[in-house]
Amino acid sequence: MQIYQQGRKPILQLSLLFVNIWQLPVALAPNFASIMVGRALGGLSSAGGSVTLGTIADMWEADSQQYAVAFVVFSSVGGSILGPIIGGFSEAYLSWRWSIWLQLIFGGFVQALHFVLVPETRTTIMMDNIAKKRRKTGQDKNIWGPDELVPFRDRFSAKEILVTWIRPFKMFLTEPIVLTLSLLSGFSDALIFMFIQSFSLVYKQWGFSTVAQGLAFIPIGVGYFIAWFSFIPVIRRNIAERKAKPDDERVQYESRLRWLLYTAPCLPIGLIGFAWTSTGPPLPWIASMISAAVVGIANYSIYMATIDYMICAYGPYSASATGGNGWSRDFLAGVLTIPATPFFTSKSRNPIEPKI
Repeated sequence: MQIYQQGRKPILQLSLLFVNIWQLPVALAPNFASIMVGRALGGLSSAGGSVTLGTIADMWEADSQQYAVAFVVFSSVGGSILGPIIGGFSEAYLSWRWSIWLQLIFGGFVQALHFVLVPETRTTIMMDNIAKKRRKTGQDKNIWGPDELVPFRDRFSAKEILVTWIRPFKMFLTEPIVLTLSLLSGFSDALIFMFIQSFSLVYKQWGFSTVAQGLAFIPIGVGYFIAWFSFIPVIRRNIAERKAKPDDERVQYESRLRWLLYTAPCLPIGLIGFAWTSTGPPLPWIASMISAAVVGIANYSIYMATIDYMICAYGPYSASATGGNGWSRDFLAGVLTIPATPFFTSKSRNPIEPKI
């Protein structure tokens, strides 16, 4: 069955548009239920992560993609701390609705920037555009792109749409490596977002203001930077190893997960360290922030290694494989964030102090 393409750019533009539109009912919500509905619709409209990874597959070969993947992963995980940092100032000086308006303003700016600066990268669409340009200039009036002769209404069928939509979930459930790596990535993200919910409770013990509580997320960003830079020599060595052993499948694929063996343990180490140093004075607040940075190292490394492996191993179906990974991260993080604060506050009189 021939599947016709609409390109990366229109999908990203539509996704950004709908995400921005669904900010409006949240900002204007009269009650909590309306907020939840608006946020759910915004989440359903978010296609940016998987499509961006597809763009990387368009622009780089599997052997040279790792530096680009590392940057995209950093931009993705960095968003989880950018919101709280800006949100601290917003909460301190503005009403809560301004947190949503700021997201809408930033989202509109990003969409405009993407529209102006980012070209189409899908090869079939680029061929269509080149053919149109050559006909328009009279250079070659008999040249046509792969999809140009097919009417728009014939480019999709309900079956094609359903198969494409189901494929990420099917791979998630039937491919053992996709399931394992996606659950690892989702579990990591869920722990991170639950962990983030504890920050206001933890740093109030040291008298942190609302702004200071937001700035307390900076150490996680430091951990992301450390992890990102730690992958640079690993990637360089991995590229050299793949060139030296082009017929070794383990070197070509599984070797991309090797650094994760050493960085994934940072997740339990950081969480345990944070738990033991978050009980307030007389312990110094910097101790808990060091542990937060260690957690950041693990979160970046897990996402980077799993995504890099899936893009390389699944080739044309990498968007579906990483789609399962993204769904696992977003779903588990979203579900477990809601009960996090009630869970922390119900454990003891001192919300963070462990019972013995």
